[in-house]
Order: sequence, then C-alpha cells, then structure tokens
Amino acid sequence: MKQCTHAAALPHPEPEPLDETCPECLRDGTNPVQLRLCLTCGHIGCCDSSPGRHATEHHAQSGHPVMRTFEPGEDWRWCFVDHVLV
Repeated sequence: MKQCTHAAALPHPEPEPLDETCPECLRDGTNPVQLRLCLTCGHIGCCDSSPGRHATEHHAQSGHPVMRTFEPGEDWRWCFVDHVLV
C-alpha cells in the first residue's frame, strides 16, 4: 500500500490560513468549490471541481506536497506527490 512520504516533514502546528477563501477565485470572479489549505504555507485554494483548480495550481507552482480540506466538518489530507490520503 502506497504511503505519503511527506507528512512527517510538515510544520507543527500547521500554518494559519492566509485567507478565508480562494484569493485566485476572488481575483478571477469565480466561485470556489471545496476549499483546501496548504499545510506548508497556509495558502487557501479551491478544489479540482472549481473552474480554476487553484489548490492543484498552487502545488504545481510551489511544490508544496500536502493539503487538507478547509471545509467545516471534514478532516482529511491529500498528498499531491504520492497521490494518497494522508
């Protein structure tokens, strides 16, 4: 079974969110779907169901490997590099 090789290197405590919503969606005038928090820097991005796919774009530009859901009542993490739930 594949495991995330990046979780152990994440900062503790996790970074504070830099925004309350996806700033790229605000800039573009689109509505974010399902927000994600970068666990390296605190960037908030929208999921791949949003037009901009800004969480994935943030990973592609920054190389930051793991995000977690930023949705109330949800508690899961995803490693973009290893393609697994953390």
